[in-house]
Parts: sequence; structure tokens; C-alpha cells
Amino acid sequence: MGYSKEMLESMAKVAANRAANAALEPVRMTADEKDTILRENHPDYLPDQFAEIKVGPNKGEKAPLELTALLEANARIKAGDVDLNKVDYDVDVLVIGGGGAGSSAAIEADEAGAKVMIVTKLRIGDANTMMAEGGIQAADKPNDSPAIHYLDAFGGGHFAAKPELVKKLVGDAPIAIKWLSDLGVEFDKDENGNMITTHGGGTSRKRMHAAKDYSGAEIMRTLRDEVLNRGIPVVDFTAAIELIKDENGNVAGAVLMNMETKQLYVARAKTVIMATGGAGRLHYQGFPTSNHYGATADGLILGYRAGAKLLYEDSLQYHPTGVAYPEQIFGALVTEKVRSLGAKLVNADGTVFMHPLETRDVCASGIIRECDKRGNGVDTGSGLGVWLDTPMIEYKNGAGTIEKRIPAMMRMFAKFGIDIRKDPILVYPTLHYQNGGLDINVNGESTTVKNLFVAGEAVGGIHGRNRLMGNSLLDIIVFGRNAGQNAAARAKETTVGKLTLAHIAKFDAERTAAGIKTDAVSPKLLPTYTHGNPDLDETKVF
Repeated sequence: MGYSKEMLESMAKVAANRAANAALEPVRMTADEKDTILRENHPDYLPDQFAEIKVGPNKGEKAPLELTALLEANARIKAGDVDLNKVDYDVDVLVIGGGGAGSSAAIEADEAGAKVMIVTKLRIGDANTMMAEGGIQAADKPNDSPAIHYLDAFGGGHFAAKPELVKKLVGDAPIAIKWLSDLGVEFDKDENGNMITTHGGGTSRKRMHAAKDYSGAEIMRTLRDEVLNRGIPVVDFTAAIELIKDENGNVAGAVLMNMETKQLYVARAKTVIMATGGAGRLHYQGFPTSNHYGATADGLILGYRAGAKLLYEDSLQYHPTGVAYPEQIFGALVTEKVRSLGAKLVNADGTVFMHPLETRDVCASGIIRECDKRGNGVDTGSGLGVWLDTPMIEYKNGAGTIEKRIPAMMRMFAKFGIDIRKDPILVYPTLHYQNGGLDINVNGESTTVKNLFVAGEAVGGIHGRNRLMGNSLLDIIVFGRNAGQNAAARAKETTVGKLTLAHIAKFDAERTAAGIKTDAVSPKLLPTYTHGNPDLDETKVF
């Protein structure tokens, strides 16, 4: 790569200090120090980047500017645009979203005997699940327990998660690992066949199960195969653009739109599972993102307009180590596993400036502070970054460790002439995860809209205001299966009433009363990267 003179000089300092830095054990921050660094540096604490929601169940609360605009936007259709008497798909359980959560839900609903269909605006597997690298947490070793996992997760989320959801998450974790293993997921094992586990940021035990550094892809491969082998129908390149309710106010299906032809379809269902994933492609505050192309908060929008309450909609996770250089992969995820294997965060002067395995929000805040306030970042030519000293992994663990444990990461950088076994890499926080989402009970159902179940990243409350590494791959399995089981059970006792889209006009009336005037429509469905697009501030880099 074409490193600048300044970058090469800084890289030399990192190499010169490697031995000393490898022996250094950085001090963990105190609770007060964590609170201070978050308040002063984390993007969630910038008041001018949030707006008050003027309509709907969360009226009066704050949300990111970009999300608020979509929550208050016009629906893509009016009630008269669709003939609800002409039903194109009629199922027991409609799953919206084809990632890990949606696939897990569909498998369990099918197992329970329900007639299931998946609809996804891209293809099955085009999801953040595919892009998750580091691993999946579960307390299934002798020196660990779900209770210890609970304390790590609850504390890591700033004690803001719904306790019953965290209990479900950690309690079902060992079962989730066994379920995946039985389906065929190839987890890393030692010579005796025991699963290899490692630490993650904020964890007090080694409970991270992985498949090299492509854990999500391996899990998604297995789930996709199971969905297809079961013959579960998958309608791809078709987006849900509005939920349908029945005369009793219960969710009863969705209006679907072919992404190419724009043709509309009516899907009637006794229950609906919302598994639409995250929001990284809204590029909050102009941040780059690690998210897949379709991550535009669709589930939050659709659920909200139908009356579903949001929880922690003002909370996002910025992964501390997104690629800062080279530009071609700007914002791509550098898995936390790199740090769990021994790589440390080093500033432009070659100095380790914080513990590499603080929780993600604290770690991201530390990098932002080092670059933006302390002036110790490395100028990449298009922004700032700090070094993640990857050669330290093999310095500490022996040659071959990187190729064996994080081969996908090695290949990603090798495409651009960077050998992470020999040279450190430049990182800066990237928009990674939607902490907030639709509010659910422990059965996976919306707290305010009957027969609407939610799973995966579209849920709020599982992780509180910060998520630990490995708990997202876990929650898509635990709460995906949970939603599938409970949605199928509910479908058996549900009779769908007359279909209606009356909630659209009701929401419009509320918008008018609040004085909202906008030409925007939602859900967004896909991001737009074109010059002259009013949704984007072209002075920002992503």
C-alpha cells in the first residue's frame, strides 16, 4: 500500500515498542472513568445529533436525526393502493427477514408444524449475520455459568437491559450452541474434540465459541441449508413495505413489494415475525458502517407505524475497530477476536493507550478521544486512526497463529498488499449495531401489538445500552428460535379477522396534528449513494 512518510514513521515506532508493549498489561478503567470517557466522547452523547419524536408510541423521546426522519415519514402506500381481498400468500407464520434470526425462527415454526414463509428484500443470508466474525458466547465450560454470563452481559449493557430477556439469553445459550452444532456448524475444536473458547471485551470467562473468524458466515450457511432442506418457501428480492392488521387490531400479515418490478402483493398471516436486522446503512452522524447493504431499520419503521413501542432507540453501538485504511475497505469490521488473541491498541507515538478488551462503547470512546482530542491519531489521508498491533499476536503466541485463528482477516488485508502478520493495521470506530429496537416480552412478542413477534437486531432491551461481543450471534439464535416457537403456538389459536390498513391514515392524522411536513417516505429499504442525494451530507466520508 502507499503509506505516507508520516504513517511509515509511526509504524516504525510501533515495531520498536512491540516487545515492551507486549509485556505491558494496561490498567482497566474504573466505573467513574468509564462514565466520563463515554459522556465526553461517545457519539450517543452528542445532543445535537438527536431529535424529539413528535408522533407515535415513543412521542417525546429522543432518537437519532436520521431515524426520527424515517419514523415520521410518509408510508410508501395508502390503504386504497392495495386490494386486501386479493390475498397472494396465506400462511400461519410470516417471517420478514432472511438472516440468522429469521432463519432460526422459520426453522422452529416449521418444526412446530406451522405453515411458514420467509420474505426478504435481498436474498436469504444477505444479513449482518454473514458479516459477524468473532464468535458466539455461551457459558458451557466447568469454570463458567449462565449466572456469571448474566452479570457480564447485564453490567456490560450499563444495567439497562430487561432482566428477563438477559436471563433468557444466557440461560438458553448452551442449548443454542448444541442446536447449532447438531445442525452442522463447524466450531473450532482442539485435538480432543473440545470446543475452543476465548475472551471477548467485557467478559470474565473464556466463553466465545468461534469458527475461525467467519463464525457468522458458518452459522448462516448452516441455517440457510436447513431452511432450504426443509422446503420452507423463501420469497427473495421482495420487501415488506407495510404491516397489515385485522379488524381486532392484531397484526395479520404484510404488504410486499417486488424490489425490481415494484408490484405489490398481500401476505396474510396469523402471526408475523419481524427479523429485519439493523440500521448501519443510515450512516448515523456520517459514520462508516460494518453493516450489510440492506440494514436500513425497516423493522423499526414498520412496527412503529403499526403501534409497536420502541426501546432505547437512542442507543447505537460503534465497533471500536473498523478499518481506517485502506480506503477501499473503509469501515469494514476488524473482529474483536484480533484483540482477544493479543493485539493491542497503539497510538501514533507507539504507545499503548488503553486496555484492548474494555467494553465496546468504552473502547470506541477511547479511540475517538485519542484521535480527536489528544492529537495522537495517525493521519490516513482521509481521516484518523490508531494502530491495532496485529504482529503482536504471533510475537506472543507463535508463528502461524494468525493464519490459523483469523484467516479471513489476513486475506482481507492481503488483497491490498498488507500482511497483518508483519505490519499493524489502522482502525477507527465504525457504526456496527442497533442496541435499541422494538420492545418485546420474554415470549418475543411486541409489548403493544398482538401477534407481532420480533427477533434479532430489530429487538431493543436484550443488551441494554451496549452489547458484548458474541451476544448478537447468540441472541439471533435464542430469540429467533423463541419467536418461531411462540409465533407457531399462537397461530394455532388465532383466527384472522378482516384485513385493514387503517393504521396508515391514523398515523397520518397524528403527523398532521403534530405539524409534520415532509416528502420523505419509509421504510427506506436501501441506501442511496449518489451525488445530489439530499439524504446524504457529501462532506462526510463513507
